Amino acid sequence: MINSDLIKKRILIIGSNGMLGQRLTEYFLNALNVELFCVSEEDESFFSQAAYKKLDITQKNKVREVILGFFPDFVINTAAFTNVDRAETEKEIAWKVNVTGAENLALYSWTIDAHLIHLSTDYIFDGVNGPYTEVSKPNPLCYYGRTKLASENLIRTFGLQHTIIRTNVLYGPAKYGRPDFVKWVVNSLRDDQIIKTVTDQIGNPTYIDDIVSAVNKIIEFKKEGIYNIGGAEMISRFDFALRIAKFFNLNERLIKPILTKELNQPAARPLRSGLITLKAETELGYKPYSLEETFVQIKNELNL
Repeated sequence: MINSDLIKKRILIIGSNGMLGQRLTEYFLNALNVELFCVSEEDESFFSQAAYKKLDITQKNKVREVILGFFPDFVINTAAFTNVDRAETEKEIAWKVNVTGAENLALYSWTIDAHLIHLSTDYIFDGVNGPYTEVSKPNPLCYYGRTKLASENLIRTFGLQHTIIRTNVLYGPAKYGRPDFVKWVVNSLRDDQIIKTVTDQIGNPTYIDDIVSAVNKIIEFKKEGIYNIGGAEMISRFDFALRIAKFFNLNERLIKPILTKELNQPAARPLRSGLITLKAETELGYKPYSLEETFVQIKNELNL
């Protein structure tokens, strides 16, 4: 009899150079009995030890080559067009990446009976009656939210093994790429810059390592369906910034409150949002870190 613990899981990470993709790559590079393959839109991976190929997920034949060439057991899709404001004017590219790209991944995952784990967002909701459960009715306010909801619906109707992870306000110690909210607050305040932060956008900011933990449990237990993965606390962006400043001993008076409507952003935001994680806690044993615990880890890893 073959010991199933010795059989390697073949895991394909889509968008491995993104913030979440980096942490998933680091985690599974060090995991036992995992054969890992990474793809992203850049020419090279941030991790020299990872098997890697450049991939544009909107190109159907290229997606076919990668998935049929590697034959993964699990495909983790973290790739997305996430610039919410630009999506209002660059609708075609936002749709191609978020919907057509997801369709390509779903098609070839279905072809080889791979399990697709797809990252989605609280922006599929209108932010009127949050926080939301997995069965709350979506009503996106912006085009980005519409594309992410469309990708969810497409995957759910494809008839393949799949898990949809909804999350919000990602942050954490990714070493490469644009700064997250924590790094932005810390760097700005250290430079004595005044920052304006909204008081009326509520969510539960999600530490990327908590998502990695959830993905690992989904793979371990082969869980399908929709799971909300979010942080331990519902908090406004303004209060989140204050907590960051307090932890890092920075000048809180430089953080100025502002309302979302004063920013005049092209895309509407869900205001009272956030995600209830009871299902993940019950079925996956999900237990997010506290904000302060995450700040300790970020400070230590990034030498902030």
